[in-house]
Amino acid sequence: MSILPLSTVLALSRYRWSIAILATLSGKGARFVEILNRVGLSRDSLSRALEQLIESGWVIRNPGHGHPLRPEYLLTESGEALARVASSIITTQNRLEIPVQDMTRWTLPLVHVLADGQNRFSAIERALPEASPRAVSLSLKASTAQRLVQRKVLDGFPPTTEYLLAKNGKYFAEALEIS
Repeated sequence: MSILPLSTVLALSRYRWSIAILATLSGKGARFVEILNRVGLSRDSLSRALEQLIESGWVIRNPGHGHPLRPEYLLTESGEALARVASSIITTQNRLEIPVQDMTRWTLPLVHVLADGQNRFSAIERALPEASPRAVSLSLKASTAQRLVQRKVLDGFPPTTEYLLAKNGKYFAEALEIS
């Protein structure tokens, strides 16, 4: 088993609802209204997230016509693999009682980077070049409050700070593994 590539985790995290949408489409696909009701977001947000998932090559519009109950959106082969990971992430979120809205865009990429062993702020910042230093700092604070990340201040001159995955963060790292 291996962990998803960071570029994939970044693409998944671009829209907050991408993971929930992929999990909803898992198996047989779904109609727009079904996704809207299951995920519980606005039509515009769902449209933008679906467009991003289509551009990423994980979702396609159903090319067939016919029965009104036929799903409008289907997963591609790579989308199916990601849908399994998305379902695992949602299961972990529910088990840890972390609502989707409490996760920042950078929570999962941060867990990925820390799982790779990079634990200093500057190393984390270099691993996530798209994130501003403020975004990394806020995500670290939020992840620490959610008990996903543990902050350690090491004695020395000057004092240094290390960030490690806490037990809950390790569960998320396991959820990012592909089979």
